[in-house]
Amino acid sequence: MDHAHGHRGHHHAHGHEGSPARVLWLAVGLTLGFATVEAVAGWWSGALVLLGDAAHMVTDAFALGLAALAAWLARRPADRRHSYGFGRVEMLGALINALLMLTVVAGITNEAIQRLQSPPEVMAGTIAWVALIGLLVNLLVARLLWSSGENINVRGALLHVLGDILGSIVALVTGIVLLFTDWFWLDPALSLVICVLIGYSALRLLREAVHQLMDGVPLDLNLDEVEQFLGQLPGVEHAHHLHVWRIHGSVIGLTAHLVVNDPARWEAIVHAAREGLEEHFDIRHATLQPSFGGDACCEDQTCSTS
Repeated sequence: MDHAHGHRGHHHAHGHEGSPARVLWLAVGLTLGFATVEAVAGWWSGALVLLGDAAHMVTDAFALGLAALAAWLARRPADRRHSYGFGRVEMLGALINALLMLTVVAGITNEAIQRLQSPPEVMAGTIAWVALIGLLVNLLVARLLWSSGENINVRGALLHVLGDILGSIVALVTGIVLLFTDWFWLDPALSLVICVLIGYSALRLLREAVHQLMDGVPLDLNLDEVEQFLGQLPGVEHAHHLHVWRIHGSVIGLTAHLVVNDPARWEAIVHAAREGLEEHFDIRHATLQPSFGGDACCEDQTCSTS
């Protein structure tokens, strides 16, 4: 049985927007460098908010390095053993990043709860100045990542940096308030707030990464709408055995069987389907197989082809 396979304007080894690896390595250097400064300042001042943020940034530096490595591997060309290329390494990078973030959140939460029971005195001035510098560094790193692409791997790295930005803001607010008060409980209390925010974002990233690795339908795509579009094409009676998944990055794959009433119209149907899938759903990699009359496959059985 004939089938049509289309991936217009796409090559598996070149499905990435720009080259984020270089930006990611630059982000690693900036993040790790300031984490060292912040760790020393946190130890000297006794501030959990600085020590916690320093630990967070060290973890982020590792996560950014992992993201850079994933971005480099993802650009390797496909080979005989990996016909789709290595783009899914980015999904693995995002998954590991999310798990690392949840680990950091658990550690900081545990320490903050202990400090709430007996808040230690901290050096407010040191906290404020270090937090301000850290905020500027993190904003620079976030700006670099924001402009380097929108794949899940870079978004995972950006999530870490956004967590650093929130941590710097919390530390800055803590330092300023403690300059005028003796509310030393504010240090662990605000650390808990930032843990909630980061944990929520990490869980969302984890859900998306697992969903993609399980070949789930892209979260921003409605499978019923795709099926309805294919079924309403001129010459198509209905569509079945429809599968849609994200191959990697922004590349979405689709396979479907189309029951058609006139074999002579198949080429026109394929052309219209590919045009519409790209225009309405951003699907550029589609494999369509026709079923003619009595060859139509049962909905609950695996179709056989000849």
